[in-house]
Amino acid sequence: MNEREAMARALDLALRGWGRVQPDPLVGAVVIKGTEPVGEGWHPEYGDRHAETVALADAGEGARGATLVVTLEPCTHHGKQPPCTDAIIRSGVTRVVAAMRDPNPLAAGGCERLREAGIEVEIGPLGDAAAAMNAAFLHRLRNPGRPFVALKLATTLDGRIADAFGGSRWISGDAARDYVQWLRAGFDAIAVGGRTARLDDPALTVRGSVLPKAAPRRVIFDRIADLGPHLTLLRTAHETPTVVVVAPDADRTRVKRIASTGATIVQAGSLSGALASLSEQGIGSLLVEGGGQLAGALLAAGLVDRYYWLQAPLWLGEGGVPAVAGLPTRGLDQAERWRVVERRPLDNDTLLVLDRR
Repeated sequence: MNEREAMARALDLALRGWGRVQPDPLVGAVVIKGTEPVGEGWHPEYGDRHAETVALADAGEGARGATLVVTLEPCTHHGKQPPCTDAIIRSGVTRVVAAMRDPNPLAAGGCERLREAGIEVEIGPLGDAAAAMNAAFLHRLRNPGRPFVALKLATTLDGRIADAFGGSRWISGDAARDYVQWLRAGFDAIAVGGRTARLDDPALTVRGSVLPKAAPRRVIFDRIADLGPHLTLLRTAHETPTVVVVAPDADRTRVKRIASTGATIVQAGSLSGALASLSEQGIGSLLVEGGGQLAGALLAAGLVDRYYWLQAPLWLGEGGVPAVAGLPTRGLDQAERWRVVERRPLDNDTLLVLDRR
């Protein structure tokens, strides 16, 4: 195993903390001696041991004279855990390879501390992959005024999210739906538009293999406050925190009816204002699952940071409901090209993950 292969393994390990570590970053680590892996670990849960200390404990005496490969610069501060740099220095490791610097000013500076102790340090291998994996964490540090917004849509080959009669269950297959349950676990909140809430009556809960440390809140963007109290999202609002975003001029009687279910009301005159309010309530990452009008409005406003596209191998034709509605027309010279982060099959469906550049 060379250092690049060890970093790829560390990235895979880091994902085992998905849904359990936020607002901490996902971090994995591998200890190699020559070309042999002698220890590995990951940050398993918020407040628990960091990946470096887990990997070093796994390596034991094998860490002496070895190389530590880690997906994020080791921390220097004493938070819920002691500084990782101290553990690394004590271990006898002689070289550290980190995928990226830690942009958190409270934790940064680990590279300098290690170099002062005589340990060789390299930064950069698979850094783009490490940054993509922790996109929400990085966004929280760089743009705390609004949540990291990811749009997830399951569409047909011709870009439809429902048939001409409103049917959307199920466009994607079992593997894609399992993936969505895993995906939900890593976000602070899951959102839909009001029309989708009324037509699909979704639960927007996590029912997959990962039990999130904190259940994601639910957000409904419903400008006109026309949600009926019979909907699952409102009937269960006392059990799962639910936020309904309405326009300032929404009918007061309707707003009171929604609030009586236990849902929190947020009044906002724009999507950017709504996102700012959600951020103030502690929502740092938001997974938007439709519908087409909300997706189009967020994209048009430049408020989507990542797009999870699940494409199913079928066509529904012109009568089907478009996945994205209301986007302004652009010429090729003005169109924004996104960056592909991941592309892979999910049985017969295809997952494509894209980030704004």
